[in-house]
Amino acid sequence: MTLRAPRFPLAHDALTALVRSALDEDRAFADVTTLGTVSEGVHVTARLVARREGRLAGLTLARMAFQLLDPAVALIAHHEDGAAFARGETVLEIRGAARGILSAERVALNFVQRLSGIASLTAQYVAAIEGTRAHIVDTRKTTPGWRDLEKYAVTCGGGRNHRRDLSDAVLIKDNHIAACGGDVALTITRAREHAPKGMLVQVECDTVAQARTAIGAGADALLLDNMANQALAECVRLAVGHCWTEASGGVTLDTVRAIAETGVDRISVGALTHSAPSLDLALDFE
Repeated sequence: MTLRAPRFPLAHDALTALVRSALDEDRAFADVTTLGTVSEGVHVTARLVARREGRLAGLTLARMAFQLLDPAVALIAHHEDGAAFARGETVLEIRGAARGILSAERVALNFVQRLSGIASLTAQYVAAIEGTRAHIVDTRKTTPGWRDLEKYAVTCGGGRNHRRDLSDAVLIKDNHIAACGGDVALTITRAREHAPKGMLVQVECDTVAQARTAIGAGADALLLDNMANQALAECVRLAVGHCWTEASGGVTLDTVRAIAETGVDRISVGALTHSAPSLDLALDFE
């Protein structure tokens, strides 16, 4: 399955600056091993090969890494972001000076392995709830400085993005409620008075009673945190015609299907970005 990936989140200048910074961090322009062992005129063909099946994300960054080391390099993509691939498939073919390819290799792999890992894990969650009404969404549990990239990778895997940052929507959590004296309705009223007109107001609920109160106070959405499936189903029933629902907290591939079958609209999974293992991709010289 191939998904149409969203627009890459970084403008060209930002993309270039990020990749150059990573190359500078690795001292790729002063690669003593490559400069000392590989002659300047040597040209090779290399392939970025999948060591396991997965979903692709971050190829734009990998391409830029090779291009910054050698502007004359030829890059032939066999897959694009959002594409599924099997073990052993070539993702990208690189033809050019051996020195540039060798010096860019680690940085290129770091980007594409990390982001493809997120996309691949997301795709597993999406497949696990196929046929239900629920959608898989991410959270703000992202690597500092990498949020746009990691949320992009989630969409490459078929997931959806939760709010990008603290200004995107109101999300009243347990500590906000505690700071307002434990009064859910008052917290919602204060949030609506401050937020721009029409902005979504979502409320985290730990119990069915809290959900009932939040619905009565006019919440647009409920974040149902660490609830048993029976309680989730009850909250979904209460919310019909009033607001939409999102399950969150401790979701795993083993539990996500049963959670989706409670009827919730969304399931947020922090593990997509904070615990996804890097996907095994390698660069092989022909």
